[in-house]
Amino acid sequence: MNHTINPGITIGELVRDDYRTAEVFKKFNIDFCCGGKKTIDEVCSDNNISTDELTNALSDTVNKNNVDNEHNFKDWEPDFLANYIVKVHHKYVAENIPLLLDFSCKIANVHGERHKELIKIADLFNKIAEELQHHMMKEERILFPYISDLWNTYKNNVSIGSSTFGTVRNPIAMMEMEHENAGSLLKQMRELSADYKIPKDACATYSVTYQKLDEFENDLHQHIHLENNILFPKAIELEEKLIRQ
Repeated sequence: MNHTINPGITIGELVRDDYRTAEVFKKFNIDFCCGGKKTIDEVCSDNNISTDELTNALSDTVNKNNVDNEHNFKDWEPDFLANYIVKVHHKYVAENIPLLLDFSCKIANVHGERHKELIKIADLFNKIAEELQHHMMKEERILFPYISDLWNTYKNNVSIGSSTFGTVRNPIAMMEMEHENAGSLLKQMRELSADYKIPKDACATYSVTYQKLDEFENDLHQHIHLENNILFPKAIELEEKLIRQ
């Protein structure tokens, strides 16, 4: 049976239920991670896109049969999902930041006179790198362990303990704000680079840097989506359920 897309559904809900739709949003240049709380109608209005055109493209994708059940993230337990984010996405960020800091600085020094945007891109990536390193540390040391505690408390049917930050909504709000800032910096880099279009006079390092920056942004989009649209709502719902009990 074919599914039709309700334009009143939020982007985050849609990508949560079928990650293949993320590719459609990318093609339409729509932010599905930080902007995940907006509805289809809202993003179409904001971006001057035909609602029918977008919903038809989404319906075509949803109705394909090649669903990846192995990565059905919305059904994963919250502590397992948090661990996956650390092992996969935090690891990717940590491993690629040194390389991209080095390469972005190098091509800015070599090609910056002819391509002024490279100097700004190197500066922006330096800011992203610094912010993400602090951000991931806070998640790994404070928020994610608390989410794991929530899940263990729920599974073992014991009373919820107190935290130093009150409700889980407080650190989540901070993490979402930092996600928004990282997304804004990446958007500026993509605009400066004309969607990472490699110029004719680019050397090998220039080309690799743009390809890696594009890859880095795509990974961060999925990374943020998993937190904002799946893990964080699960944590809020779980804590509220424990408080009611």
